[in-house]
Amino acid sequence: MVMSESVPGVVCDAGPLIHLDELDSLTLLANFDPVLVPEQVWVEVERHRANVFTHTGLSLKKVPVVISTQTAFQTLAQTFSLGWGEQAALTLMQENPTAIFLTDDAAARLAAVTWGYQVHGTIGILLRALRRQQRSRDHIITTLQNLPAQSTLHIRPGLLQEIITRVKSEV
Repeated sequence: MVMSESVPGVVCDAGPLIHLDELDSLTLLANFDPVLVPEQVWVEVERHRANVFTHTGLSLKKVPVVISTQTAFQTLAQTFSLGWGEQAALTLMQENPTAIFLTDDAAARLAAVTWGYQVHGTIGILLRALRRQQRSRDHIITTLQNLPAQSTLHIRPGLLQEIITRVKSEV
């Protein structure tokens, strides 16, 4: 499934779908079109947070993906110890290289950067919402402060505090 050049789209790994839902912020993906979710990722999200797929106003497209068997891809997948979901998402990125890859997995992020893809995660989507005025600064700060208690996203406390401080100080 190849996206139109003029339409911004994303390929989602499981983490951002799960974490944005935990933070009641999944609707921040509504202005991406399309939001492509590999079948392997879909199954993972259903297992951990099935209600993600019941949101109205959000067009998530389940995409069948046959994981790439290219030697370079398999070497990269082994080097970064990528799971099936990450491999499927990166395979889908090969078909949609202008898409944004959404992942909270550090290894998948490194692999995607190696391939030259644009990569963001849950925090990036929250910060984007602030820049696009989809959420107020106070709302984003509160969401970030509540992140450890409301989400299963793992982020170093020092890094999270640094992000909160930056958001608070931006004019």
